[in-house]
Amino acid sequence: MQNNIQLGPVTIHMYGVMIAIGILAAVFVATKRAKKLALNEDMIYNILWMALIGGFLGCRIVYYLTMIPDIMKKPSILWDFNTGYVVYGGIIGGILANFIYFKIKKLDFLVYFDLVMPEISLAQGFGRIGCFFAGCCHGKATDSPIGFTYTHSEYAPVGVSIYPTQIISSLGNFSIFLLLVMYAKKNKAKGTVASLYMMLYSAGRFFVEFLRGDEGRGFIGVLSTSQAIAIGMFTFGFGSYIVFTMKSDKAEETDAESNHISVTETDAECNDSSVTEMVDNSISETLTNAEEE
Repeated sequence: MQNNIQLGPVTIHMYGVMIAIGILAAVFVATKRAKKLALNEDMIYNILWMALIGGFLGCRIVYYLTMIPDIMKKPSILWDFNTGYVVYGGIIGGILANFIYFKIKKLDFLVYFDLVMPEISLAQGFGRIGCFFAGCCHGKATDSPIGFTYTHSEYAPVGVSIYPTQIISSLGNFSIFLLLVMYAKKNKAKGTVASLYMMLYSAGRFFVEFLRGDEGRGFIGVLSTSQAIAIGMFTFGFGSYIVFTMKSDKAEETDAESNHISVTETDAECNDSSVTEMVDNSISETLTNAEEE
């Protein structure tokens, strides 16, 4: 597997190409879905910029936190930007940056949060294919039929059959994207799409981590740093899903009660009008009969 493909004088870095394809695909799909939902399509680009800024800071900060002992020995790690990008940190940083942006602009964060999270998973799917080309985020050695052997790589062990964890993660991310888009079409409760993303992604990441073989991921007891974060994210996603669903159900009940009261009042008004009309007609008939007599 080659990450750098030479076409004459031009070198194509497949990792970067797949990242770019992922971003473009996410923006394209998000703008199309925003148009169908009558949302501001231009906001997608604002969200993208905030996600890139917050995501970059987040993935570096989490990386530094997992590498503190190594940084103490080798401070140059701090300004080595060739590696050291933790996906979880990028997700959290991107979400926080956009949350702050929406609060400042006084816009509905949850509506757009639900809109873009399926596309985030789509972009991650392409990004993991880039990881596969580069050899980073690779799996442990295995005799399994699905094992893959690198002949060239700066990061993965060469000549050893290993789990293709990048492809497994990619397929999982594409599946999450499709599931969320289908779910969003049927469920209108704000916040539930994003909550479901947090649950699905963290659950998948938790189990893939058991197959990972790359070093420098950091550990908290017997769990990797990513698994510990996955537990927290899943718990938060599960809790928020319940809260947002309950809020939506309560709002629907309130609307139903309001509609029922409105219909009852209308019926009462109609009945009052009918009674009044009957009384008026009766009086009119009585007066007419009296005049005739």
